[in-house]
Amino acid sequence: MFRQRVIHLLIIFMILLTQPGCWSSKEIEDLSVITGLALEKGEPKTLEREFEERGGSYPKHNKLTATVQIVPERTIGSSGKEGEKTKTHFYNISETGDSLFEIFRQFSIRKNRQIIGHHLKVIVISEDLVQKEKIRQLMDFVLRDNDIRPSCLIFLSQGRASDTLMTAEEEIPSFRLVEMVRNNFRTSKVMKGITLSNLDALMYSEQSFVLQNVIEAQGEVKFSGAGIIKGETGHWIGNLDQNDVESIAWIKGDIRGGSLKAYSQSNDSVTYEMKSVKSKITLKETDDKKISFHVAIESTGRLIENWDVDAHSSEVDYFEELEKIFEEKLTQQINALINKMQSTYKVDVAGFGDWLSVERPHVWKQIKDHWDEEFTRIPVTFDLKLKITDFGTTSD
Repeated sequence: MFRQRVIHLLIIFMILLTQPGCWSSKEIEDLSVITGLALEKGEPKTLEREFEERGGSYPKHNKLTATVQIVPERTIGSSGKEGEKTKTHFYNISETGDSLFEIFRQFSIRKNRQIIGHHLKVIVISEDLVQKEKIRQLMDFVLRDNDIRPSCLIFLSQGRASDTLMTAEEEIPSFRLVEMVRNNFRTSKVMKGITLSNLDALMYSEQSFVLQNVIEAQGEVKFSGAGIIKGETGHWIGNLDQNDVESIAWIKGDIRGGSLKAYSQSNDSVTYEMKSVKSKITLKETDDKKISFHVAIESTGRLIENWDVDAHSSEVDYFEELEKIFEEKLTQQINALINKMQSTYKVDVAGFGDWLSVERPHVWKQIKDHWDEEFTRIPVTFDLKLKITDFGTTSD
């Protein structure tokens, strides 16, 4: 009996050894792996127009141009001589149409390798495209496609989105954008990454939100504030600057690191580095059902830089003076954001609605369908306390 069991186990083991590790596996050399996708207003490239002139077209409207970034690096013979080879780390290819899925199929007509989105890291959408087309329409295919991971990061671009997937350096632009997002532990002017799954939830909520803006110049890219997507329409309506992005983080208490620069009474720059930030939102309701928000923010940090070298920087009075200067600066900065949200763009993108839906669901239920409009009429007050607890290494 024992011998028969051993024989059976050996037979099963030998059968398993003959099976492939993955039935659907494909050699990487047979695939075109895309790591970046840029979407912008439909403007066919020169090569596309030449193809169309020679009959290489199909019925479509040129609503958007999609550019994909393909890696890994390939080895290409540069002169035809044996041993002389040049490496390219990526290459971009563009197509124009009115269906993102159909555009991807057009890539298959032009390339000999199958394009797959398993490793898509970033999607960059130009503001002018989202101003014209709803973001839900633009994202419909990538949300339905099982090949694209929900961890893919979403950005907006000022100017051509495809330019952000170019570089003057020897690096893969899509990877560079991912690494730049991770710098938000150094500066609160960089937003936490908005993933594809985050975006899906934001669009489903029909509440307004912001996406990190990226700009390009001379082969370099830089994060520059955030673009506002109106929840009711799904369109881009305007931008917030770097200080506004930072102010949103202060209101939410969601700061991993950063600094606040102000000017002393002698007009010299002084800089406060945040070490901890706490924020608490409270709601006040009157008898006539009117509401208001109050935000209490507390922070501790260090005086990391002081150009006011003639000041008595070791005296307690001087640091109390600086704390007031920093508090006034932050108050101005946050009030500027509130004014933009309530007066300029008439949206809430600082999380007040999110807080209300969790803490006061009975109130939220009554006003959620017209929250942006309601928010413009709600008073918002602040109480800020910044404490300098560390002066850095100094000889004073």
